[in-house]
Amino acid sequence: MCNSIAHYGIIRQAALAGALKFDSLDPRAYARGPHRAVDDRPYGGGPGMVMKPGPLAACIDAARMSRPGPVVYLSPQGELLNQSLVEELAALPGLILLAGRYEGIDERIVESRVEREISIGDYVLAGGELAAMVIVEAIARLLPGVLGNRMSAEQDSFSSGLLDCPHFTRPERFEGRNVPPVLLGGDHEKIRQWRLTQALVRTGERRPDLIANLDPDQFRLNDEQVELLSTYQLEQEDG
Repeated sequence: MCNSIAHYGIIRQAALAGALKFDSLDPRAYARGPHRAVDDRPYGGGPGMVMKPGPLAACIDAARMSRPGPVVYLSPQGELLNQSLVEELAALPGLILLAGRYEGIDERIVESRVEREISIGDYVLAGGELAAMVIVEAIARLLPGVLGNRMSAEQDSFSSGLLDCPHFTRPERFEGRNVPPVLLGGDHEKIRQWRLTQALVRTGERRPDLIANLDPDQFRLNDEQVELLSTYQLEQEDG
């Protein structure tokens, strides 16, 4: 499942550009016995199965022999993934992503080999493979030389602490709806101001938590932003 993403989209581009090397290891290859079992019933009873510590320990140790970076366990108990965390991970020399299955992994592996736990959201998946793929793609698009335009990553939602502004392309008129005139005028400063205003307004309306939860020292409206918001609010009132 995980190997498949290396053949498509941004991750494939990153690999072709030499910016990303991606591979996977199967814990079953490190299991013993004729059935190469990687899971067993939990001590204390209960539903489901737990991934055994032996195969996971051997697999992680093998990964550490040739792969730099911390071991990150994809877990509902982990810190919530956001763009700031993605940028932090992208700056590392590498990552070893541990995808659990079933009811999870033996806690002794978490204690002895896991250096960080990350969650992609407050919901339950069958395993951590999809979460690992999300992290790989989020990181890949930030690596130098991957995106055709460096500004594409810098202007995305969350990169500046705000949601992205609306975007439009041809045709100029579609189903009775027109592209905002400011985007057709060619005045780059007015376009920049319009986009910033829209990003501020959209964030305030749709995700006020993004602003409320940010450190005030890291996010503070400057004079230009305050003026743009005030002008927008007045225009809406005059409506």
